[in-house]
Amino acid sequence: MAPSIVSDGNSVTITINHSPNGTANGSLSGKALPNPVSDPAVYGVHHKKFISEGQPTSEEGWVQRAREVSEILAIDAAARDIENKSPRAEVSLLKSAGLLKVLGPKSIGGGGQSWEVGYKVIREVAKGDGSLGMLLGYHLLWSTTANVVGNDEQMERVQKLIIENNYFVGGAVNPRDNDLKITDAGDHLVFDGFKNFNTGGVVSDLTVLEGVFAGTENHIFAFVLTEQPGIQFAHNWNNVGLRLTESGSVKIDKVKVPWSDALGWDTETRAPDPKVLSIPFGTLLLPTIQLVFSNFYLGIALGSLNFASRYTNTSTRAWPYGSDNKSSPTEEFYILERYGNFFAHLRAAETLADRAGLEIAKVYEKHGEKRGVSERERGEAAEWVASAKVVTTDTSLRVTAGVFEVTGSRATGRKVGLDRFWRDVRTHSLHDPVAYKNRELGEYVLLDRVPEPTWYT
Repeated sequence: MAPSIVSDGNSVTITINHSPNGTANGSLSGKALPNPVSDPAVYGVHHKKFISEGQPTSEEGWVQRAREVSEILAIDAAARDIENKSPRAEVSLLKSAGLLKVLGPKSIGGGGQSWEVGYKVIREVAKGDGSLGMLLGYHLLWSTTANVVGNDEQMERVQKLIIENNYFVGGAVNPRDNDLKITDAGDHLVFDGFKNFNTGGVVSDLTVLEGVFAGTENHIFAFVLTEQPGIQFAHNWNNVGLRLTESGSVKIDKVKVPWSDALGWDTETRAPDPKVLSIPFGTLLLPTIQLVFSNFYLGIALGSLNFASRYTNTSTRAWPYGSDNKSSPTEEFYILERYGNFFAHLRAAETLADRAGLEIAKVYEKHGEKRGVSERERGEAAEWVASAKVVTTDTSLRVTAGVFEVTGSRATGRKVGLDRFWRDVRTHSLHDPVAYKNRELGEYVLLDRVPEPTWYT
């Protein structure tokens, strides 16, 4: 279970529920055990502050709250990246800050904000810690799942479950793996199979499962409690970047799900409800999450420039053999030129990402209730997202690698932590080849063809 945070207005109580052996590494039995777990109590003063202040009430307030969280995370992000502790403490910070609720309906305690604001919040958090920006982004996407593919009753029930309990949501939805097998067992379904990757599951309260109903080609999404015997994490995420996302593999072993929790399915006909799972509205989750990617790439790159700037001002030495020697690196032409160029491209990428976020938000605002959206409307929004994906990927990789040119050789020290920004972008930007986004945009420009919905479009 994730830590619970309770306040009576005067004090804050943090309860940490560890699984057995939850702080151990290695095993004599040969079974993989969890990484050491970070302790939510380390953020106690921040929990108390955020809870006493309450949730923000405006777009500016939510972005500012995300900025505050980002600054807290940035303080020891490099050290935490090295320690590779399971980020229960950091998720607890997202919880007490209210960021998990930013998109939820105000009527049940959510922030009532649009995806346009949600993307900016993700970006801010990623500036301080790319892993937590990614976890927040995926959580917000999974929290939207029932709104897109569920019926009205499911949408309301899932939103209440998440918002009222301040749950963090992970997902075992990896399209490139064989889908989980789903079988009918009378009044419930059984999910069974294996995923090479999940996102944030180890530190989640709820997990989104997705698979194919046996004998059909129809997919089913469902929310389940994470802590149960049938969800077995391998604890094998030890990759070069995004090290604190707990994105390793997971076995789904005969997990039971009531038919009433099969999102968008008719429990009597045992078939998708055509009034709910309408295409193309039901496929909006795909461009929505692609823009989540762009925003945490962008946040990471902006974070790298901020980090490098501070380092240049405090630790970089001027080059003494350039014929036009300066006393300070901040006077050197090539350093000023590089920073200016990086900043200009990031500013342009940020503007594009904001425009794409507006387009996605407009589609939800216009069609969220009646679930009607034309293929053209969806496709044109998806092409704004594709444009942002191309530009943010290219720019973020270039900037996070290029900042070493303006910081110097000592900036490559492991404890400095400048390398984590490039490692984070490089790791996730391999999620799906950006070359296909370029091709997709080419078809849009040359042939006026909007993309056919796929798991990556």
